[in-house]
Amino acid sequence: MTPWRTPAVVVVCGGLILTLCLGVRQSFGLYLAPMTEAYGWGRETFSFALAIQNLTWGLAQPLTGMIADRYGAGRVAVTGGLLYALGLLLMPVSSTGLQLGLSAGLLIGLGLSGTGFAIVYGAIGRRVAPEKASAALGMAGALGSLGQFVMLPYSYTLIARFGWPQALVLLALTSALMVPLAAALVNTGSVTRVTARSMSMVQAVREAAGDRGFWLLNAGFLACGFQLAFMTSHLPAFLLDTGLGPAAGMTALAIIGAANIPGTWLCGYLGGRFRQKYVLSALYALRASATVLYIAIPVTPLSTYAFAVVMGLTWLGTVPLTGGLVSRIFGAQYASTLFGFVFLGHQVGGFAGVWMGGYIFDATGSYTAMWLLSIALGVLAALLHLPIDDRARAPRASPRVAVSVP
Repeated sequence: MTPWRTPAVVVVCGGLILTLCLGVRQSFGLYLAPMTEAYGWGRETFSFALAIQNLTWGLAQPLTGMIADRYGAGRVAVTGGLLYALGLLLMPVSSTGLQLGLSAGLLIGLGLSGTGFAIVYGAIGRRVAPEKASAALGMAGALGSLGQFVMLPYSYTLIARFGWPQALVLLALTSALMVPLAAALVNTGSVTRVTARSMSMVQAVREAAGDRGFWLLNAGFLACGFQLAFMTSHLPAFLLDTGLGPAAGMTALAIIGAANIPGTWLCGYLGGRFRQKYVLSALYALRASATVLYIAIPVTPLSTYAFAVVMGLTWLGTVPLTGGLVSRIFGAQYASTLFGFVFLGHQVGGFAGVWMGGYIFDATGSYTAMWLLSIALGVLAALLHLPIDDRARAPRASPRVAVSVP
């Protein structure tokens, strides 16, 4: 009987997991204003809970990546989906900053680490031929972008119709669909990949840790996390402060998600045709330039939506390119583990972007300093990718070993 967990099925199911995982997460910015008003919090309280979420996701990612590489991505994704749903269920009854930090922060952060990029991309990277990996990762990322386009209007409609507490409960039920989808990522032991050499996980981590390019990828990805987390969490509130209605924030984030569908696929395609580090450098430079123009002119619906289109084209495109570089340089055997460490840098940036956005706004009454910092980090990231040595570290002429993959 033909196994049903074909590469195409893994790509589609993995992409749908990202659709739910990322789509629900991208909608959290819609809850900032109603939750802070309901409980009398400052924006820093809500922002800090989401900052904990980003940091928990990052800190847990190397561990969940190791577990996925050792025991299979399916088990990790099932556990992550359950934790994600539980965190959403507890958010409506989190009436203090501490409680919100445990539900929206810790539990959802752990859920994200089990259902996010490192787990899904690792499974896909080991199922798909190396020459097709960049395009396959771009396809899965495009499906993840679909989540932002679909889930934002979905969440906005739930809030408008049922109120934000009931909307979070319904989001929890929706996110639980990740659990059956994870069946496609279960390790059957029936597929093998021929690799240039086999090494232990500890050896792979040590090799990467001693590589200058590995740390440059970490630093560049930190800037990405800062930019995305800041805008996802604070753009709706920023637009409210400028006098635009609440629908403007939802629309802008939805446009980002819509533009990111072709954008992520295009980035994956370009990564297969050109050197990935140069494509990444160009993406960060484009983000910085677009942000300069956006804050230099009056904020209007038209300028906001145009900015959202440009940002959407580069939004998650950095992820398949960064993951592809990790696999290209260090091999696919421990892709989830090594990408998990690189993704930690992304989430450290995410922690800073979410928390500093709330802190600086409460301290100054403005997001201006955050926009300027986002621009500076974009320029820095564009420069940091240029000197990366993207040649494969493993000698391709060494004896080949068949490795079982999930």
